[in-house]
Amino acid sequence: MATYRNNALLAALSATAVAATLTCAVTPVAQAAPARPARTAAPALEWRPCTGGLAGQECADLPVPLDYARPDGATLTLAVSRLRTGRPGARRGTLVVIPGGPGSSGVQRLTQKGAALRDSTEGRYDLVSLDPRGVGGSTKAGCGLAEEDRMLTALRSWPAADGSIDENIARSRRTAEACARNGGEVLRSFTSANQVRDLDRFRQALGERKISAWGVSYGTYIGAQYAQAYPGRVDRLVLDSSGDPDPARVERGWLANMARGAADRFPDFAAWASDPARETDGLRLAERPEDVGPLLLDLAARLDRAPRESSVPGAPLTGNGLRQELQNALYSDSAFAGFAALVRSVQDPQAVPVLPPELVHPLPDQDAALMVAVICNDVTWPAGTGAYREEVAADRERYPLTAGMPANITPCSFWRNQPAREPATLTADGPSDILMIQSLRDPATPYSGALKMRAALGAKARLVTVGHGGHGMYLGNGNACGDRTVNTFLTTGRRPARDAYCAD
Repeated sequence: MATYRNNALLAALSATAVAATLTCAVTPVAQAAPARPARTAAPALEWRPCTGGLAGQECADLPVPLDYARPDGATLTLAVSRLRTGRPGARRGTLVVIPGGPGSSGVQRLTQKGAALRDSTEGRYDLVSLDPRGVGGSTKAGCGLAEEDRMLTALRSWPAADGSIDENIARSRRTAEACARNGGEVLRSFTSANQVRDLDRFRQALGERKISAWGVSYGTYIGAQYAQAYPGRVDRLVLDSSGDPDPARVERGWLANMARGAADRFPDFAAWASDPARETDGLRLAERPEDVGPLLLDLAARLDRAPRESSVPGAPLTGNGLRQELQNALYSDSAFAGFAALVRSVQDPQAVPVLPPELVHPLPDQDAALMVAVICNDVTWPAGTGAYREEVAADRERYPLTAGMPANITPCSFWRNQPAREPATLTADGPSDILMIQSLRDPATPYSGALKMRAALGAKARLVTVGHGGHGMYLGNGNACGDRTVNTFLTTGRRPARDAYCAD
């Protein structure tokens, strides 16, 4: 993805997966069965300079078993990357950057954050990352979805203006059927459990006895599951912006929790958009914070009735388009101005609203397939439609800003490849080597869900709460106190003696 904000847009239901800009080879193959850990040694990595990366950044290809129950069978290829420390004498080990999503590129994430992370950790680590199965330069699979089913406002199940989910049901069914027909064994291998196994395969290939890691958003779940499965192979683990790890719900729960997250975060935008300081730039939307929400709800309702012609012919701005762009803007304060400008253009009858790219262009088929496959392969979703109709109606009433989308049906309700078992339950067993950092007002992984991750990890973890809104705290939306706390942990191993708070 071009920026971290765009990479995080779909957290829970997935971040948009954009092909990595770095050159990393792909080798697709297939045949799968129930998984167990691989027993064969990982191959040596053949490093080469990355094309388009940071100075000194290297790329390689990591073969992994398509099916870990058959470690000597068919393989997939993962794109991996590293940025070696410039201070070999200070080197402690290797730190893996675990991307979010499902759907984000770790190779790109390392390119975006590598320089800052290397400086912040004082060169103590070789920094590495990988593109998960189905992402960026790694082996992909497609579903053959029509363009209209690959639009962001289609992949996110926004109900109709009157609350009807009939169109969502039809789209979810045909998406699931297309993936069953065209995805094959490769698509069925796109699971969180395999990402955890792939991460350990990467560790072996690097020749490391232990690894440290920084996981963001969905990456916190992969990191926590890795520490659960391989407790002796983790040095220091940072979990940045965590979701509820309830194994019975996992991604379904993360999506549902976004309604609460948006409600928690919206007052930050309302305060910003009503601040008299916005007058200078023509971006003040209301005189009082409490008036911003009703204004946006009314504007979305008007666009439901009469979509507005935009800068892109044939792509009018709809009410759900405006709602989706609000959700996008809540990820970072830096996105507030762009959304406010869009609102002001809609309010001006003479203006032509300029649509952001994510509302105009469909996702590539393989990227859309990946973001659907992981959430559906991981855990069983309720079948039938009646319960979804009721939940959407209740969610629209309770959380009008998200209009029932987080509670709505997805292709997972019609998915044919139901998981053989629920994801593992996270426990407090194992070394105490985890530092969590979390926004108090996170629109994608709300604080209430992160507290459940904290409770599950028990004495293994400490939690640093940052009194700032947004998604992704360390080296992102956080503050000096939060960054300093993570830096200290990664460079010295010291954590707060108990859970701590960093004021904004």
